[in-house]
Amino acid sequence: MPEPLIDQKFLERLERLTLHWQKSFPGLVGGHNASRYPGSGQEFLDHRGFHHGDDLRAVNWRAYMRLEKLILKLFQVEPRVPVRILLDTSASMTTGDPSKFDYGRRLAASLTYVGLVRLETILIQPFDSSLHDPYACGGGRHRIRPAVDFLEALKPGGRSNFSQAIRTFIAEYPQRGLVIVISDFLDDQECEKPIQYLADFGHELYIVHLWGDEDRQPSHNGELELEDAETGESVKLNFDDEARAAYVDAFDNYARSIRELAMRKGGRYIGLSTATPIEQAIFGAFLEAKGVQ
Repeated sequence: MPEPLIDQKFLERLERLTLHWQKSFPGLVGGHNASRYPGSGQEFLDHRGFHHGDDLRAVNWRAYMRLEKLILKLFQVEPRVPVRILLDTSASMTTGDPSKFDYGRRLAASLTYVGLVRLETILIQPFDSSLHDPYACGGGRHRIRPAVDFLEALKPGGRSNFSQAIRTFIAEYPQRGLVIVISDFLDDQECEKPIQYLADFGHELYIVHLWGDEDRQPSHNGELELEDAETGESVKLNFDDEARAAYVDAFDNYARSIRELAMRKGGRYIGLSTATPIEQAIFGAFLEAKGVQ
């Protein structure tokens, strides 16, 4: 029997966490992160002059008694920001032990539950070269089971094309929000420009970069034949300690470039080996990056 994506004991630990974002979005009232947009709420923000059509219930009548001017009290809105999880389901995600695909699904399930507990609106959007059927949920922790069922039913396959998938995503989801991208970021074409495109459009980014240990540091020496998981193309390499060191440097430089781009655009980067236990990832890397609090 396959291991469940997420178990009850772990769910109980996730109860105390909250998805955290830094930007202010003009969303719907009811979320849990403070916005700089004024409106109805509980925390006082500022005053402004009264205009025709304003709600008289928001007038500061004490100030009116002193100044004989109608002044409106503004309060801090808590917007329900759309949270969208972009989950890479391309064929390259099938490698690793556990596979990056299974690990990514467990992360997606965990983050979905954290959001549901805080009444966020969550969209799980699988993608490879295109967007596949999404799953939207909200309304509380009891909605986690259908979301897990959706994740468990996903099948990996197809070729990566970040540029095409991200352009389609932006066209289909024009409202700005929090975008969590879970991927190994392996694409024949560059991934940096699509990531930058997401940020420039106004989304706040969590980049969750997954790799298997063999992705970063192949363990074998000698003549190797490597096959591309997505194209089926193969290449023969003579691998020794010097070649391995150069390969690791190239991998780390690529990960660093993605991290620097995410940070420069006001987002967060979390790099994870699939050998990292999920609980350690959530309560370690995600807390340190302030992706959850």
